[in-house]
Amino acid sequence: MTRTNRAIVHTEFGDASVLRELTREVTDPGPGEVRVRVAVSGVNPTDWKQRTGATATSDVPAGGAVPNQDGAGVVDAVGPGVSGLAEGDRVWLMLAAYQRPGSGTAQQYTVVPAERAVPLPDGVGFAAGACLGVPALTAHRALTVHDGAPARLAPGALAGVNVLVAGGAGAVGNAAIQLAVWAGASVVATVSGPEKAALARAAGAGRVVRYTDPDAAEQIRDAFPGGADVVVEVAAAHNAELDLAVLRPGGTVAVYANDGRGGPLALDVRRNMVLNTRYQFVLLYTVRPEALADGAAAVNAALAGGGLRFGAEAGVPLHVYSLSETAAAHAAVESGTVGKVLIEVASDI
Repeated sequence: MTRTNRAIVHTEFGDASVLRELTREVTDPGPGEVRVRVAVSGVNPTDWKQRTGATATSDVPAGGAVPNQDGAGVVDAVGPGVSGLAEGDRVWLMLAAYQRPGSGTAQQYTVVPAERAVPLPDGVGFAAGACLGVPALTAHRALTVHDGAPARLAPGALAGVNVLVAGGAGAVGNAAIQLAVWAGASVVATVSGPEKAALARAAGAGRVVRYTDPDAAEQIRDAFPGGADVVVEVAAAHNAELDLAVLRPGGTVAVYANDGRGGPLALDVRRNMVLNTRYQFVLLYTVRPEALADGAAAVNAALAGGGLRFGAEAGVPLHVYSLSETAAAHAAVESGTVGKVLIEVASDI
């Protein structure tokens, strides 16, 4: 008997209203692939940007595209040549839809390359698993690109390192705070106001500074007298002056986004030369597979050791939608909802 698969699909670029629910046949995994029954799908800014065409590199395929890179569920079938995963394994997914428009996680079943399915540690729920992927792996990469950085975070790996996290209440910012603290770094976070400051503190930031304060640089320097070793940067152009004011010589600015404020990033060549600044740009889609594997292993270790948590008490409020409400979930992320937006695909796994 043919099994069916409820999937959210868009056949054109546009706002969230282009998303439609369809029923398709469940497909079998090919060589090197696994099929996963999705329990929870995670929504990130990259997902709505892809849906609108803002970051697309090709047209929407004729059969449509299924959104969302992140998720968690249970391996349902294993293709030829796959080792290390078996039917029934609980997993979290990363980059599910990258170069595979039919494999997004906003559906009941998805088929992905086996290396994009990571075993979920015992005791960690599917909701937490769906919060990983893009935010956690981006944060791990940003924390491992400076001079002398470890390839893989672990307790003590960032001992003595001063980390400034811009946008500490965002999903990547929260993961960066938690992972940096778990790895032994001293962490300062910047935010826009008191509500987000509370979230950054809940994540574990040792000090939180409003970037709108006239003396923001002085406050950061008070915490880091020698300067910041690493800046995890979400608003590269807007924060360029502040970053230069607090960076130590030889420090690194790891840029994973530019939120549009301040226009394009313009660098003062002389000042950056004097500081020997390193700008490292971070985009998961083109990160080396080895670095992704290191990040996944570190994230699992942090999860298992209690160094990476989710929910309001960890500074990540969760907002849960049903599969039929995927358009509303996308609209929530696009409007800047603080916290993590999740889609419950199945409640009976």
